[in-house]
Amino acid sequence: MKKEILPSLLLSLVCLVFFCGVYPAIVWGIGQFADGKGKGVTIKGANGKVYYENIAQKFTDDKYFWSRPSAVDYNAAGSGGSNKGPNNPEYLAVVQARIDTFVVHNPGVKRSDIPSDLVTASGSGLDPHISVQGAMVQVQRVAKVRGIEISTVTKIVEQNVEQPLAGLFGPKRVNVLKLNIDLDKLAAK
Repeated sequence: MKKEILPSLLLSLVCLVFFCGVYPAIVWGIGQFADGKGKGVTIKGANGKVYYENIAQKFTDDKYFWSRPSAVDYNAAGSGGSNKGPNNPEYLAVVQARIDTFVVHNPGVKRSDIPSDLVTASGSGLDPHISVQGAMVQVQRVAKVRGIEISTVTKIVEQNVEQPLAGLFGPKRVNVLKLNIDLDKLAAK
């Protein structure tokens, strides 16, 4: 038994030093090369407020493009999905309510034209992006409420389309926060 105690204590000490000191230092060092130096990427709004551009924000006013729904109410302190399957009656009722709300606020849009990302929450509940189709289906509402030409709003959407990573990974997408900030900047002019 004495033969096992010393190696066990030594292994515990090595693991403690590595996982509590060396490994976090390596991760921190790598983070220094990322945008925002590992502290998140921020963007300043038209009102001067600073937002994290990689965390979804809640937009429900008709003058803004709506974000993807969030199962955690956009609370970045704890991300997560609803954990309900696609056949769960409660989940289906929530999705149906989102569809009904969207149709009320976007008259003229058929239910079949609403992309799934506008009525289903992402796995983290904090996805800051929507599909290009998800943005385009909202253009008419935003243009009407803001009193801007549809072509102007469409152009702003097109300017905010982000390409897939390395041109290969993932679909084209639109960061809703950046898009809405650009709309507010246009309104401020």
